[in-house]
Amino acid sequence: MTLTGRKASESRERIVDAASRALRRSGVRGVSVADIMKEAGLTHGGFYAHFPSRDALVSEALVRAGSTSSDAIGDQMALLVKSGMSPFRAFIECYLSPDHVADSEHGCPLPAVCQEASRQVAEVGEASRRVIHSLHKRVTSVLPKGVPRASAWAIASTLIGAVQLSRALGETPEGRAVLASTKNELLARYGA
Repeated sequence: MTLTGRKASESRERIVDAASRALRRSGVRGVSVADIMKEAGLTHGGFYAHFPSRDALVSEALVRAGSTSSDAIGDQMALLVKSGMSPFRAFIECYLSPDHVADSEHGCPLPAVCQEASRQVAEVGEASRRVIHSLHKRVTSVLPKGVPRASAWAIASTLIGAVQLSRALGETPEGRAVLASTKNELLARYGA
């Protein structure tokens, strides 16, 4: 790769990283090309050298956000499983952790983008569905024996909703109660 090619690749990575943080923080509407380029340390005018449209950036950033948050949760889960926790409980503990809720810029993007997904252009809607299916696949992969696979949809939607409610209530006793009660209910119902 030439120096120019490497520099362009590095610039594109900075743009996608900035956009993925903005998506997780503020949803699809929170992705402003001008703000993203500024955060990436680039000029607004250079955007179209990297992406054909804002929607192309949003789609790539959404998939990146889903992938990086899934990898981070997977790394945390591995430590908990290694200490003897079941994979299902480890996943629930990680997804509903106060740290995951508080760090919206690095967490799962679905709590921020789900309500907007159906109103987006096809490209962004498809990226949203890919991330949703990835979360569903992760939930399915950790289901305890005997739990019907169809339960994965109920669990995934409960997780997303709990994070949304907890973030809406903020760092308050109620916000923490949403996480604790959801965790307890999911573990009691599915984690036996």
